Amino acid sequence: MIGFADETFIDVSAGSGGNGAVSFRREKYVPFGGPDGGDGGTGGSIIFIVKNNLKTLSHLKRKRVYRAENGHQGEGRRRHGRDGKDVEIPVPPGTLIKDAVTGEIIKDLTDIESFVFALGGKGGLGNYHFSTARKQTPRYAQKGKGVEEKRLHIELAIIADIGLVGLPNAGKSSLLNALTNANPKIGSYPFTTKIPNLGVMNTSAGDFVIADIPGIIEGASSGAGMGFKFLKHISRTKALIFLIDLDSPDFKDVFKILYRELEEYAPDLIKRSRIVLGTKTDLDVDEINIRELRNSLPNEEILGVSVYTREGLKELEKLFLGIIGD
Repeated sequence: MIGFADETFIDVSAGSGGNGAVSFRREKYVPFGGPDGGDGGTGGSIIFIVKNNLKTLSHLKRKRVYRAENGHQGEGRRRHGRDGKDVEIPVPPGTLIKDAVTGEIIKDLTDIESFVFALGGKGGLGNYHFSTARKQTPRYAQKGKGVEEKRLHIELAIIADIGLVGLPNAGKSSLLNALTNANPKIGSYPFTTKIPNLGVMNTSAGDFVIADIPGIIEGASSGAGMGFKFLKHISRTKALIFLIDLDSPDFKDVFKILYRELEEYAPDLIKRSRIVLGTKTDLDVDEINIRELRNSLPNEEILGVSVYTREGLKELEKLFLGIIGD
């Protein structure tokens, strides 16, 4: 069984046009017949359809080749060949279509409902088009236009308003569960989250989407751990929430690690609005660690939260609304 998939390669081709027909009228009591070959049908097109209920590209892992139907050949009596059937490829919002060879982005399927990637080939003309005063019995017709197969790199970059980033076991899944309608897997071991999770937070000012990105570790921007694979999913967020486990012995170094990995992966990410959360304040009884965190990061907006006691969650919601409203 294929689970979450955020990229794959597929081969697509529109349908070729049908050939025009070579035909002549032969009817009783009609002294002069003539060419009456019909035109070939147009080939089917390749169309990407954006489906809001899709969250992964796993269905494209199961089927990798998409060929639209060829147009049918024309027939006598100037009858047009049937057009080939289109092929519709469903994808989730945020999908990127790239050239598999060059890596060039062909189309970003954000905020659109459909995209015609390749039109079917045009059908050939039947022989009745080629009749002239001098050449009244043309015995040839036009061939339908052929099409080329194309290999595409399909990539998904999740669309969310807020992205949660942190080291493994920082409490991202628990926070997402507390704030939204998501039900992520939660455990007391590293890498609980192995796929990005999305949740919708309902507020009086409207709904917005929060993404829980699998834990980043030092070296993620260079390919270490799972963070590198999923860093692209925070590329479209309006703001980033840095989660720091106050119960961790090296909590004062975590922000620098996360900041450096994001900067090395994509410098634009560190320019986003951000909030630093000190999590698990229920374990920081004397508030020593949260004070030390604030002193170590004097230029950052820092809020302490606890999912267990729900401390700070209302304040966090207000901060979210301020960011999204900008």
